[in-house]
Amino acid sequence: MTTTLRVVLDQLVAPTDPDLAMASRELARALIAAAPRGCEVTAVVPAAGEEALAEVRALEGVAGVESSPIPRRELSTALSLGLPSGLGGGMVHSPTLFAPLVRHDRVHNHEQTVVTIWDLTPWTHPERVSKASVAWHRAMLKRAEKHADAVIVPLHAMADELAERTKLRGRIRVIAGAAPDGFAEPRDAVGRRRTLGVPEGAVVVDAAGVSAAALGELVAALEREVPDAPVVVLGAPHNAADHAGSAVLAPAVDAADRASAIASASVLVAPGVLPSYGWRVLEALALGVPVIAAASPVHRELVGEGDRSSRVERMPSRHPSHRSLGRMPSAAARPRLLPIADGPSRGEKPASECGSCMPTCEGDACPVRG
Repeated sequence: MTTTLRVVLDQLVAPTDPDLAMASRELARALIAAAPRGCEVTAVVPAAGEEALAEVRALEGVAGVESSPIPRRELSTALSLGLPSGLGGGMVHSPTLFAPLVRHDRVHNHEQTVVTIWDLTPWTHPERVSKASVAWHRAMLKRAEKHADAVIVPLHAMADELAERTKLRGRIRVIAGAAPDGFAEPRDAVGRRRTLGVPEGAVVVDAAGVSAAALGELVAALEREVPDAPVVVLGAPHNAADHAGSAVLAPAVDAADRASAIASASVLVAPGVLPSYGWRVLEALALGVPVIAAASPVHRELVGEGDRSSRVERMPSRHPSHRSLGRMPSAAARPRLLPIADGPSRGEKPASECGSCMPTCEGDACPVRG
């Protein structure tokens, strides 16, 4: 008898966030690779055209694609209200909160629903998110409290915050994220940097979770403290052009472009302090690029403690101090920083943990472990 694990891949057919799309793609590949004998992985998606479905069907090893008759926007509303979604039942795993969180029978029908949260901003800093997004996330989390068998977060700091705000208790699981499989400086990196306008040895700023005004203050500080270092901003907010000064604004959508921009950086500066997963920090560490990060629970856990802290500078606030910038490593010092990415980290190779999300348990045992 074959068991089917349904993975919700709405972000691949109607992406709302490039990082969520990346995480969904990588998780699907990992689950397919980790599937035990007798278990197949099926993609579940909203209604979409053939062109949008092409990437999902191209996933190697996916057993099939099940489409809801409802487009994503309407389906999003239906899910938040607990209405019929057409996404099916059984074993459901979602890389986001986008999932059919309804009553199901775990004991007799072996049905389970597992969802993932990468960003707690809608709950901790609702003013930074649209009202519609805040309402949807809060509604989905309430449904998760009632119906999810497990809620996955990538960091223990986020798990602690979520535990304080919900009644999920022992259903919260921590499984680290990771840079995309094969994330490395591509062979055509020089050409990509030329196209993006990214100079060699730049200070690369991760703009995730940073307002345009705060980004402008940071760029001004960088230009004042290290005037000889060009500044590149990855993933700048849409209205950042008026605040960015002479900084180069580069998109953060394409993984190869990101790797090209980060790999040549003298340092990556991460000023964000919101409780969301630090994808660019993780990618910089994977490439052996030094990091200056704002002091926050997320960054403390992401970059590690002990010996690693001597290689990674931490900003006491969202703006780097003169002292922090003055310690930015030169190109000659880069080789000694490479060990940051050499050893195992909490964000490395989570595919081995994805196997624990597979339907291998019966009765009251939850198949997802931290």
